[in-house]
Amino acid sequence: MLVPLYEAVYERLDVGAGTRLLGLGCGSGLALLIAAARGAAVCGVDTDERRLDLARERLTAAGAPDGRARPARLGLGGPESPCVREAATDAAFTVVTAFEPLSALGAGSPGATVSAAASALAAAAAGTERGGAVVLAGWGPPERCATSEVLRVGARLADPMCAPGYRREVPPPTRWRPCGRDDLEDLAARAGLRPDGSGRVACPFGYADMDSAVRGLLSTRLFDAAERATDPTQVRKEITEALHPHQRADGTVWMPNVFRYLICRA
Repeated sequence: MLVPLYEAVYERLDVGAGTRLLGLGCGSGLALLIAAARGAAVCGVDTDERRLDLARERLTAAGAPDGRARPARLGLGGPESPCVREAATDAAFTVVTAFEPLSALGAGSPGATVSAAASALAAAAAGTERGGAVVLAGWGPPERCATSEVLRVGARLADPMCAPGYRREVPPPTRWRPCGRDDLEDLAARAGLRPDGSGRVACPFGYADMDSAVRGLLSTRLFDAAERATDPTQVRKEITEALHPHQRADGTVWMPNVFRYLICRA
């Protein structure tokens, strides 16, 4: 669903041969694969080992759409991961991306989340060549993101887990929250980064049918906290109800969204 975002950023930064790219929160590796297909040397980190396994598959000959291997360094964690240090010893990164929407980092208190994200970005920027690009991305205004109506369901159901006195999990489950107008700029300032342009990209979420839409949204991990606070059956039921206004006569589900990106310089 976020391919238009990846492509817009890579086109603007002319990502290709000669680019050394670090993907923070690289997930299942689609953004890395697109960058590697453009000729970039890629390195990615994520906190979910299962998603990293998918990224490894995608970046091998068997997993690549054209059957070509895409050499990449992948590691568990953040910019402190050994694979990042190894990649940085070869040469400094020229581009760092944080494509995971900031709202997906909303586990725990917002203040703690922003502080941790800023520290991670500052650490990643330290391994970037002078003037290198650091890209942040997030959801656009809620009124322009139809999916935000559905994601609010998960945030509401997860409220008990965030109540005072509730037993905290380590790490805490991911929980959606909307992005404010200046969230990207505020995060960049905390990380000591200098903004150097921004843009908005249409990223509609489209699914073949209701079941595909529910499964696709659950795969984002943004409903994990809701499932733990209630139960999976209840979460699926409420997601389905929230999706009904977006289901077309032919059964497909379509939700227009806008994502925003901010380009900074290290």
